[in-house]
This record gives sequence, C-alpha cells and structure tokens, in this order.
Amino acid sequence: MADTVLRFRDDAAHEEPAITLDAFLVQQTNATAVRLEAGDDARALLPHLDRLALVEVSFPTFRDGRGYSAARILREAGYEGELRAEGDVLVDQLPLMRRCGFDSFAPQAEIDAAALERSLDRYDYRYQGAADAAVPVWKLRHG
Repeated sequence: MADTVLRFRDDAAHEEPAITLDAFLVQQTNATAVRLEAGDDARALLPHLDRLALVEVSFPTFRDGRGYSAARILREAGYEGELRAEGDVLVDQLPLMRRCGFDSFAPQAEIDAAALERSLDRYDYRYQGAADAAVPVWKLRHG
C-alpha cells in the first residue's frame, strides 16, 4: 500500500489503528476507529457514530462499489468524523468518492498530484444531490 493518505480535512489525522466491525461491536467498546470490509453493513455503526473518529472503508478492487453505499449511509446518518477509502482506489474515482462523503484516501498505488488536481477540477456542475454540499445544476437553474 502507498504510505500516503490524502486528506481533505482541516483536523489532525487519526492515528489509532482501525479495528474490524465485529471486534468493535463485540470486544473493543472503547475503540474510536473502525474498518468496514466490503461485505460489512455500515448501518451497524449508526448507534455509535458519536464515538468514532475514523471509519476506514475497504475497496478490495476498484470494481467493488459497496463502499460508496457505506459512505453515503454514514454521512446521511450524521457521521462527521474522518471517512477514509482504503485499497484499490483510482484517481478518477476520487471525485465520486468525495461526493459520497469520503474525505480521506489511502490508495494502494501512489496518485500523481497533477492528475488528482485535474480529476477534482474536471466538472463545474453536478447533476444529482449527494452527501456533499454541492448544489445540483437543475436547482441552480430553477431555484
């Protein structure tokens, strides 16, 4: 895995290692960082959101989109902590991941800074509402 974590937050990075969802729910009631694997149900964390500083969501392959749903579930439920996508995360996925609520990324491979900037600045308008604060273009046009 690449050593770099890309963060789009102003607070300090959470240093505590993330534990599995099962360990959090059964054993580690004092943990503040949880790792969701691709098959885990993010809704299990909803009663505990106020205690979590980091939720790390695994992307075992770029084709596995279940992590997008997990992010959206957590953000729409009010989770304000760091939400990190980890694994097979590609530069062209970052804008969509940010729209779903991810604000930090730990990709397996290094991401070129210039390619990242181009990817994030590619689109001026959004066509759908999402977990981010972007106002859809239809609402800008019609109020």
